[in-house]
Amino acid sequence: MPITRRRLLAALAATAALPWTPARALEDEPFPVSTSDERKIQYKYRRREVEYETAEPTGTIIVDPRKRFLYFVQGNGKAIRYGASVGKAGRTWSGAATIGRMEKWPTWTPTPEHIAEYPKLVKWQDGGMPGGPDNPMGARALYLYQGEVDTIYRIHGTHDPQLVGKKKTAGCFALLNSDIIDLYNRVELGARVVVMAY
Repeated sequence: MPITRRRLLAALAATAALPWTPARALEDEPFPVSTSDERKIQYKYRRREVEYETAEPTGTIIVDPRKRFLYFVQGNGKAIRYGASVGKAGRTWSGAATIGRMEKWPTWTPTPEHIAEYPKLVKWQDGGMPGGPDNPMGARALYLYQGEVDTIYRIHGTHDPQLVGKKKTAGCFALLNSDIIDLYNRVELGARVVVMAY
């Protein structure tokens, strides 16, 4: 029986539906970070090295909110590409910034806009929510600055892998926790970040 495109796609779908045994958690983390979270997102949003031509220097982060990708420029026409969750409609920002701060398992303090939308968050207004598996900032955060001014935008992890590839954040850029750890280990404080216009 000849293999048609339709049969091939059906076979691939059946394979994707097979039970999955979770991979081990990342070691040396104070909270669980599963390396199998990538199985919960579309294949195209999984981390990989790609061909990527840019005039930006090696070590730059480029965010393409329209396609929901974040690139870490490696030079020689290559980049590491990560799937990202980006801002909801009306909550987008574009421009250039630098990484002014880097934190592991950061504290999250809701903004007045967050509290207006979700009043129950007021309990975290003063001291902030400590880092942990339920914290919306995830395992790492890269804080974007313009000069000495905090833009209030972040590149951070997410406790919900199903957000990756969607317009779901309050304006920041969220990656899988395993991906933000990978990016955090590659990038340097002061690195350039370019967020493309939506």
